[in-house]
Amino acid sequence: MHKVLILGAGKIGALISGLLAESGSYQVHLADVAGAAANSVVKAHGLANLHAHTLDAADARALDGHLKQHPVDAVISSLPFYCNVAVAEAARRAGIHYFDLTEDVEVTRAVRKIAAGAAQAFVPQSGLAPGFISIAANELIGHFDELRTVKLRVGALPQHPHNVLKYSLTWSTEGLINEYGNPCEALVDGRRIEVAPLEGLEEIELDGTLYEAFNTSGGLGSLGETYGERVKNMDYKTMRYPGHCEQMRLLMNDLKLNHDRGTLKRILENAVPQTLQDVVVVYVAVTGTQDGDLREESYVNKVYPQMIAGRLWSAIQVTTASGITAVVDLVLNGQGRYKGFVRQEDFRLLDVLENRFGKHYAAGTGKEISAQMVVSGRTGHQRSGRG
Repeated sequence: MHKVLILGAGKIGALISGLLAESGSYQVHLADVAGAAANSVVKAHGLANLHAHTLDAADARALDGHLKQHPVDAVISSLPFYCNVAVAEAARRAGIHYFDLTEDVEVTRAVRKIAAGAAQAFVPQSGLAPGFISIAANELIGHFDELRTVKLRVGALPQHPHNVLKYSLTWSTEGLINEYGNPCEALVDGRRIEVAPLEGLEEIELDGTLYEAFNTSGGLGSLGETYGERVKNMDYKTMRYPGHCEQMRLLMNDLKLNHDRGTLKRILENAVPQTLQDVVVVYVAVTGTQDGDLREESYVNKVYPQMIAGRLWSAIQVTTASGITAVVDLVLNGQGRYKGFVRQEDFRLLDVLENRFGKHYAAGTGKEISAQMVVSGRTGHQRSGRG
């Protein structure tokens, strides 16, 4: 039985711990600086293989001591992005695998340096975006002889928006502000460049619903570096309902709250409600040549809230926790296949969708057939030897 330590008993950490523990294949230790939060999660599941701990992961000595007292095979950070470098360093000292959910580019660069030469796997940017979106994009990219354009789009949205932002807080407010406020990476005319967040506004219509999409930071993951020499244009944008971007520009740019993120966080958390009635939209479109012809393929999926272990979880919780637990499962059962710095595109889409945790991306979406067509090559253009 694999042993894992999950840091952070918040919205995502609670489901990560539940998924792994409910499988019966993992001995799970859930730690939080607020021990009551970890205890509440453990009590709700009532499983003998799920244990709660009080731990301040920002205290390097305390974290090292905990890992010595409770040896594990892997640590999974569901902490705010700025905590992850210290956790990765502790994982390296302990000789264990490391996973996180960060969207932060600088954190990922630091983790890459920590992972250099490691015998264990260091897998940052797991979850949804970056994470699953990169895995889906990589699958489509493998269908083409030459690449022209790769578009990655993800939206975590309320099903029934009622406020002026047409949005509900579905995950970390700090992570949201980080994505909206930091420079973004893109490939334009074959060059890797930085583009401004909240710019590049476009409209997308899927299944009769109109969305807008705009630049946000971090979602491209390492794909730009992996395929920078092969693709002309590649970018990542967040999807929202029309009008959201204009309101966020007012807050962050015109009112200068991007320079006072603490105030912005308080405003958003005081004014924007949370919801379990959300939907996650995943959209990838790749254009290029196949057998000399210019073609486009796309992957589209909508994931809704799901009942797991007797409790309703939001779509963003399901997609994020399902994404990271799937890659954790693949790494820990991979018999040494993964080591050092591991990119999301190193995982195959079919392996994730068929994984006992990744299967939640298909459950109840109505998209199972089209998704399987993409990964099985039944579109008729599967290239061999790529993936």
